[in-house]
Amino acid sequence: MFKARTKRVKMTMAALVSAPFFAFSAASAQTSDLVSKSAFRVCADPANMPFSNRAGEGFENKIAELMAEKLGKPLQYTWFPMATGFIRRTLRENRCDVVIGYAQGHELVLNTNHYYVSNYVMVVKADSELADLTTMADPRLKGKKLGVIAGGPPATHATKRGLIAGAKGYNLMVDRRIESPSEEMIADVISGETDAALMWGPIGGYYAKKADPPLKVIPLTAEKIPPRMFFRITMGVRQGELVWKRKLNSLLRRNRDEIDAILTEFGVPLVSEYGEPLEPKKAQ
Repeated sequence: MFKARTKRVKMTMAALVSAPFFAFSAASAQTSDLVSKSAFRVCADPANMPFSNRAGEGFENKIAELMAEKLGKPLQYTWFPMATGFIRRTLRENRCDVVIGYAQGHELVLNTNHYYVSNYVMVVKADSELADLTTMADPRLKGKKLGVIAGGPPATHATKRGLIAGAKGYNLMVDRRIESPSEEMIADVISGETDAALMWGPIGGYYAKKADPPLKVIPLTAEKIPPRMFFRITMGVRQGELVWKRKLNSLLRRNRDEIDAILTEFGVPLVSEYGEPLEPKKAQ
């Protein structure tokens, strides 16, 4: 699963192509006809916690349930591992109509407005000497053993900081039904095999919260050199489905508080759309 989340964040913005009004209207009508009128059809990974699983336990499952309820439609899943060919075998084959979580700007889908922004984090023991750390530039990280998945932004930052030599690497391309690098990373922090784990925020936040005792999650919002460590997460629909996209945007906007509550319940670290720490919400 984390392989897919890492893969999602290596992207470029798709180009926008203008067209005459009549051509635009015809294309829009054609693609809009693919969206089911009888069910809220979702493409999802069957073993991808904390995002989704067949038992409906992930936060994307909960958000899908919320959206289906607001639309007044039954929720229907198409399950497929979040790996190479996912979009081709789901959205493009018209087996479903939306992917609940997709990084903004990916050319394989048409993105809705983002409904949350998260960043990479460092997970450590609550009583670790690193627990008050705020940046990977902190000299206390020198000589520490970091858990890191190759190919992601944290690995690049660790390399630039001279922290990669003693790091422990974890597999990127895995089938989450068989192997779970994220859980291995957390277990290694707990056992002392590693001093810290560099993880995508929603994953690190979820498993750190489940640990006994809970682990400390340090949002890496102070990293200003490339590559960026935060990403805007949207819903993905088929290219050209502008009417469906606008309908989802409206639902996301009207139900923002309920969606935020789900994300918070699952320990998802949220940041501003520019990757800055969020101001605490004022009490009503």
